[in-house]
Order: sequence, then structure tokens, then C-alpha cells
Amino acid sequence: MRDLIEAAKAVLFDFDGPICHLFRKRPPAAIAQRLEEVALAHHSGAADWLPRGTRDPQEILRAVFEQPGLVESGVARDIERALTEEEVQAAPGAFPTAYADALIRTLVATGRELAVTTNNSQQAVERYLETRTTHELFAGRVHGRSAEGALRLKPDPDCLLRALESTKTPAQEALMIGDAPRDLEAARAAGVAFLGYARNERKEQELRAAGAGHVVGSLRDVLLTVDPRAHV
Repeated sequence: MRDLIEAAKAVLFDFDGPICHLFRKRPPAAIAQRLEEVALAHHSGAADWLPRGTRDPQEILRAVFEQPGLVESGVARDIERALTEEEVQAAPGAFPTAYADALIRTLVATGRELAVTTNNSQQAVERYLETRTTHELFAGRVHGRSAEGALRLKPDPDCLLRALESTKTPAQEALMIGDAPRDLEAARAAGVAFLGYARNERKEQELRAAGAGHVVGSLRDVLLTVDPRAHV
């Protein structure tokens, strides 16, 4: 891990996981149910193509955008806006990941560029960062789900490629910190090194099974690698 950190001139953070726990107060399953209800209200055949039993709102969103005609009709955007509303509402009450703020500030203090690369909405990320007074450290470099054009969620590397451009960093000099196999896949597609963050054993098993070579259970380990003198 020390080699990964020392080689990184830019660090690209996934948001929900490595920076905070976004949906602390309202379970994602409830949000997924709301999106299902919006889809069913707008499309009579939605029950045939909606993923059954999913607790992940983004899986609902993917399914909607894959249906012919729903982007052109505006239905897909209505559902995307509904998810954005939920994320923005959740942002002020999101629970900070332990040591994330300290790591962010230390990375900046040691000369790294930072960016957020996430499947969540840009508005939600920016609102959360404002509550932590770290928003200026990411100014112009929050790359979230776009409300325009095609839906390009990780494992598509689109948000990472945008982050490399905004930080003016070659892929081989960047490091992504993520907590899901889709983050690892996106990093590989972009040619970016990857460090896994696993808050529990299940997350670690998923990352290891996907081929992650470096996984930490706490950002404290990363912070102490960046600055061994950090008071933690």
C-alpha cells in the first residue's frame, strides 16, 4: 500500500463508503421501493422488467435507462430526479467514515489532488462536503451521476476519466479508493491503481473475490501511511 500511496499524485474517492455512509437514516431498500413505485406509475409494463427484490436504488435506475423509449419520453429522467432528491435529502445526515476527513486534509497537505468519482449525484456529494467544510478541497472535481445524456455508472470508467482530466493527472499517477467490485472494474478500465476499503468482512470478501490486491478495513491505515506522525 505504501507504494500505491507514494506513486499517487491524485486520489479519486468513491463517495458512499470511503467518505461517508449516505443512507444512514433511511434504508436504501425504501428508496428502491419509491423508485419502483414511480416506474410503475409511469409505465404499465414496468413490473415485467424491474429487477425483483433488489435493495439497491441504482439497480432500479439502470433497469429504467435500459428500457427503449423511457429516456426519450422523460420517464427515466423523472426517476433519476427522484433518486437525486433522496440523496440530497440524506446528505446532511450522512455518517462520516472514520478517518475520512483527516485523510482528505492530509492528502491535500502532502500535495495530492483530490476528486470524487461516484454513482451518486453530484449535488448530494457537494452538499455533504459542505457539511464537513471539505468542499473547497474538491472544488470542480466532483464527478457524479450526470442528469444529461446516457447513464454511465461504474463499472463504466466515465467518472474516473473525467476526474483524471479535472486533476490533470495521467492514469498511472492516480489511485482510486473504493468499496465495491464495480469501483475496481472502473479503475481497471481507466488504468488507475486501486485500493479497496472494506467496512466489514462481507465487503472484503467481495473485493478480494473481484481481484483487489490491496484492501484495508480502516482508513486509519491509509492515513498513517500518508503521514506516520498523524495523531490518530
